[in-house]
Amino acid sequence: MLEKVVGSFAIKGLKGVNMDHSEIVRALESCELFRELGKSDIEKVAGLCRGENDRPGEYVFRQGEPGKQIYIISEGHVFLERSVDLGPRKGNAIICTLGKGRALGCWSTLLDEPHYLMASATCQKATKIVVMNGADLRDMMLSNIDLGLNVFRKLCFILRDRLQGAFGAMEKI
Repeated sequence: MLEKVVGSFAIKGLKGVNMDHSEIVRALESCELFRELGKSDIEKVAGLCRGENDRPGEYVFRQGEPGKQIYIISEGHVFLERSVDLGPRKGNAIICTLGKGRALGCWSTLLDEPHYLMASATCQKATKIVVMNGADLRDMMLSNIDLGLNVFRKLCFILRDRLQGAFGAMEKI
């Protein structure tokens, strides 16, 4: 696991970063969660972000971990997968495969609620991801109500699709 020291804090798990600001902006502009925002709002959100590179097979996050981040796929593909234990029926269910422009992570952080991740995200191939702290995005959404309502509206559609995917995946177990 890599470690980077920022100020007096060590951030464990920070992966290789080589994404410049303009690449982060392009990723946000193509993202399902931010696509309808104006250029100035995209620039503000980009200020909250950092880039991350993941290799095939690496976890972006794991089911059961505390969730604090929102992730945007800039390049590559990620499996969103849930381990399921239904008594005699156990296994891993792939909820969906996410590619460029798709958002994932811990949505409850936008509501200021602590939460443990309900699925794992694994890279299928080399993947570039934009990462932001959900609490920072929440603060921005509260200070800019138009931005906040736009993001929450998009989030509702994303959650609907993920729930449908999760139910469909569980039926196959």
